[in-house]
Amino acid sequence: MVEPPPPPREVSGFPVGAPPASGSPAGQPRPLEARDVRVVLGGVAAVDGVSLRVEVGRCVALVGESGAGKTTLLRCFNRMVVPAAGVVRVGDEDVVAQPAASLRRRIGYVPQHGGLLPHWTVLRNAAMVPALLERDDATDAARAALDLVGLPSADYGARFPRELSGGQRQRVALARAIAARPGVLLMDEPFGALDAISRSEVQEVCARLRLELGVTTLLVTHDLLEADFLADEIVVMRVGRVEQQATLDAMLAAPATPYVASLLERALAGARRRGDS
Repeated sequence: MVEPPPPPREVSGFPVGAPPASGSPAGQPRPLEARDVRVVLGGVAAVDGVSLRVEVGRCVALVGESGAGKTTLLRCFNRMVVPAAGVVRVGDEDVVAQPAASLRRRIGYVPQHGGLLPHWTVLRNAAMVPALLERDDATDAARAALDLVGLPSADYGARFPRELSGGQRQRVALARAIAARPGVLLMDEPFGALDAISRSEVQEVCARLRLELGVTTLLVTHDLLEADFLADEIVVMRVGRVEQQATLDAMLAAPATPYVASLLERALAGARRRGDS
């Protein structure tokens, strides 16, 4: 499990929490909260009365099988999904009361397949959010973010996504998510499409950045061991509900439901198989 993050500080010329040059609101880390959230999709409760809280600078991982409601819940925080009931807050703000565009520009978001624009260069992709915020330092912010994820703009900035490996594309997506210095980061299966080696490398980058930047993070994954590596706490979901919220050690010591026990058994068996191969 990742240790609690240090206070935000300047990292490699990337001043976290300091006001942007254009005077836009600073991305101070803020807590995330969902209270009794219910989302109905196609007549089915995709999220059914879920409550959770992610404290400032912490990371919580949502884990479960397909259809558990993980991604739906995550997307409530940037208003890509609007709940039928309940309250979703970023800091002290009810997200439903916020303009969707401005809310999303203040929250870093890494989708599963990166979502890079193929006809834009790496540098332009990374600069997208600062540019949308009309920041004078958008290009410099993008360069700093690319440096942080290990893709120096001098070497990679002029390339196009098609000229990168899968792991490199996900690093660019991560750089784009942090370039505007958000206080909140949402990550939806960010490593799911990568091969094992690339996955491990990008996980390491993500873990280091989260600690260095002190950003509040909500992560969606189906991998319990990945969740344990990256997150401070794990929320196991099943058919739209929370089965257990705890650390992996606490779950191993006392699984709250038979489903959690089965999930743990399968995760550990898979880890043993990978270790034997």
